[in-house]
Amino acid sequence: MLEIRDLWADYGDTPVLRGVSLDVAAGEVVGLVGPNGSGKTTLVRTVTRVMPLRSGEVRLLGEDSRTLTRAALARRVAVVPQNPALPEGFTVLEIVLMGRTPYLRLLQSEGPSDLAAARRALTQTGTTALASRFAHQLSGGERQQVVIARALAQEAPVLLLDEPTSHLDVGHQMAVMGLVRRLCEERGLAVLATIHDLTLAALYCDRLVLLDRGAVAAEGSPDSVLRPELIASAYGAEVTVLRHPASGRPVVVPLGSTPASEPASGRPPSGDGRRDGGER
Repeated sequence: MLEIRDLWADYGDTPVLRGVSLDVAAGEVVGLVGPNGSGKTTLVRTVTRVMPLRSGEVRLLGEDSRTLTRAALARRVAVVPQNPALPEGFTVLEIVLMGRTPYLRLLQSEGPSDLAAARRALTQTGTTALASRFAHQLSGGERQQVVIARALAQEAPVLLLDEPTSHLDVGHQMAVMGLVRRLCEERGLAVLATIHDLTLAALYCDRLVLLDRGAVAAEGSPDSVLRPELIASAYGAEVTVLRHPASGRPVVVPLGSTPASEPASGRPPSGDGRRDGGER
């Protein structure tokens, strides 16, 4: 469904992605993890052509993404962005209907099939009761569910989520990731999600891809990727890895903190020199 081959991308003279390759199959949730500045958001942006790639290839359903029109690209891949802004003055139903834009001609209004797709997305995300509410009336968790509903209304087989649980409490984190997991299985979606919380990623993802300074440092099952030595190398943090009492999945526990004045690993920051304040 989604194939990324030897992807390179830069911000000016600064390399951000360095030969990244990965695949996401139908019915699979792949978690993209790594420290701030490692290139996770940049990878999402290059897949959707928001940011140009220097070299490499992105294939969606077997087609080179560079050969697709914007509408054709949007019919193949939907995105839940980081910190999404919802338009004020629109109801939830109207916002979700915006996901149907790739199927409409210029100035064409939504028809019965578009409204049916939007209502299906509301049902699937459990947000039908919010249909008549306005964006400013929604909680953080509700806003995230509505953004996912808008993406589902696109009916694209590939779903990209850029930190879908950021700024959510633990209950809403589990609700959102549980929803993504269920929809992936029910609809056969190929899901690539950037996730900061390593334990959350291990709990809901089939595979993990660890990025470090723009390159793939490890790829495989949560067990094979979330190893203390790999986490220490990528994040500069000492951790221990325990077992979840119910799922048996890895649980990552920090062993201590490093004073802010001292770099955790003694190595320079990755990417453009920032470890936070603007994920790349």
